Amino acid sequence: MEAIRPGTLPGFLWNKVPAITLSFWVIKLLSTTVGETGADYLAVHVGLGAGRTTALMTVLLIAALVFQVSRSRYVPWIYWLTVVLLSIVGTQITDILTDTLSVSLYASTAAFSVLLAAWFWIWHRSEGTLSIDAIDTRSRELFYWGAILVTFALGTAAGDLATEALGLGFRIGLLVFGGLIAVIAVAWRAGMNAVLAFWLAYILTRPLGASLGDFLAQAREYGGLGLGTVVTSAVFLAVIAALVFIISLPPRRIAS
Repeated sequence: MEAIRPGTLPGFLWNKVPAITLSFWVIKLLSTTVGETGADYLAVHVGLGAGRTTALMTVLLIAALVFQVSRSRYVPWIYWLTVVLLSIVGTQITDILTDTLSVSLYASTAAFSVLLAAWFWIWHRSEGTLSIDAIDTRSRELFYWGAILVTFALGTAAGDLATEALGLGFRIGLLVFGGLIAVIAVAWRAGMNAVLAFWLAYILTRPLGASLGDFLAQAREYGGLGLGTVVTSAVFLAVIAALVFIISLPPRRIAS
């Protein structure tokens, strides 16, 4: 009997997530920074406000998700566009809770932690795995993107809690969150469960990226480098586009 290949039956896909390489983590970090600076630029400098920024980005996110889910395999530019939009929307969800609804960062961090744990529990109970090496069905892909959205909201809340409510600031935030990710990397090398290590690192890259974005964009009197959200967002988006273009190139064949 001929073997069935992924993508040949409805609902059965090639894995829709890129390989977890250095380029993956670099683009992910840059995406989270754009989520922080891009959301601030649209809401504050353009004057859209939190509500209209969230509404606009949500419409774009839904369109990107429909396009992403409709593909039968991983397409780099679609995937990373979806991640960037999720980063902005996740940031705005937390910002609305904090700035508009006056929800405590302690409460939002706890609530998003519980929500993510519940989501993972439902995902594992339904699919039997949380591994991103097996995002090969429609249901697993939807579980995956739902988890990504909650990680961005949680990372924003936890990052703001640490850098603002607890007073760590951007510089110490960079050191703290970067150090935690380094600890996870060492623990993974020492035998830590790979799925757990991935999701912990994925959550922590959000506050790390936010701290980096604030450090670069905020004025010098507030402890930043004063580059502004426009320059920071534009440069990081350009780097993301360049990296996505590079990883989209077909591999070179070595002449025999």
